[in-house]
Amino acid sequence: MDPLKHEDAAIFEENQRILMFLELRKLQCNGAIRKQYIIYRRKGCSMSQLFQKSKDIRYTKLYFTIQFTEDTVLPKQKVSAIRGGIGEMLLRANCVRGRECESCDFESECIVQRIMYSKYEKKPSFVTTGESVGYVLECDNYKEEFEQGSELNFQLLLFGKNIVYFNQYLQAISMLGASGLGKHQAHFVIVAVKNQYRQDILIHNSIDMRNYAISTVGAYVDYRMKQLQRGQASCGGVLVFHTPFTVKYQGAFIQDLHMEPVIASIRRRLYMLDCFEGIEAEIFWDETPESAVTVKQQSRLEGVNRYSNRRDSAMTLRGIRGKVWFEGADEETMKLLFAGELLHVGKNTSFGFGEFEVQPV
Repeated sequence: MDPLKHEDAAIFEENQRILMFLELRKLQCNGAIRKQYIIYRRKGCSMSQLFQKSKDIRYTKLYFTIQFTEDTVLPKQKVSAIRGGIGEMLLRANCVRGRECESCDFESECIVQRIMYSKYEKKPSFVTTGESVGYVLECDNYKEEFEQGSELNFQLLLFGKNIVYFNQYLQAISMLGASGLGKHQAHFVIVAVKNQYRQDILIHNSIDMRNYAISTVGAYVDYRMKQLQRGQASCGGVLVFHTPFTVKYQGAFIQDLHMEPVIASIRRRLYMLDCFEGIEAEIFWDETPESAVTVKQQSRLEGVNRYSNRRDSAMTLRGIRGKVWFEGADEETMKLLFAGELLHVGKNTSFGFGEFEVQPV
């Protein structure tokens, strides 16, 4: 490529950087270099600047308590059943084309698609399937048998544009209680909905939207950073994965836990939510930071069975669960880790996958 053919030397310089980036990516794919993320960074664009925009990602966390109206049985892993039930109830209440989604002429207006399958303001180039980034479900109760009158707690996180669909989620969960949850059709009623500050949103079967608290990723990260020892330049800790973590790293699904794929997944997740929110942010491909070194890890492969009503088929979702110890993390890396703690990372986050907690050693 001859620079004389360019009217502007800056164009030539930019094109040269692009060619260099593409060549490095080719070498990476061929295994000639080991770094997972090769940087193409515009001048003056640091990691802290990239995260600065992602701090504006909005979220709310809702704490649901349901009470069973009969003795019943639920699967050990309940998030898949809850998510599938919500989707089914939304279809029953809203679908006008007999669930013929591929040929539906209302696809762009479909509230089910907007709630359950993310509609990006700008779609990331690496997203080829309908990844659901607008919400996450959590449930840490692995009990299987429930008596009449017993309760179950679970959490629903809503991000960005999905925050405005609270009443649709609430209606779907209420309908699910009347229809029945899971294989054994467990019937229940909603007895409480609280915000992240444990203030009641559902009061005597009425909704008090004054307690519908909306926050940002940045506010959560700031709160967690304050819990670190003041003046600590770098630190170590342990990431405890409460649910399976699934991600492809260097062309293959991970088989154990290390810091590099975790941090790479957090960046990817932040970028996807930036795109979902319509935030103008640089793509997060970057060299893996040297400031978060894996010390040791303990992990095991876990599978979660689920049945898809939409596809009318059974499947198993697999991932790695365990702990990874790290040391030498600087301030920016800790911010990323705390963001990932809130957002969940990797694949199948809407099923509760990729939930971890940063704990001190």
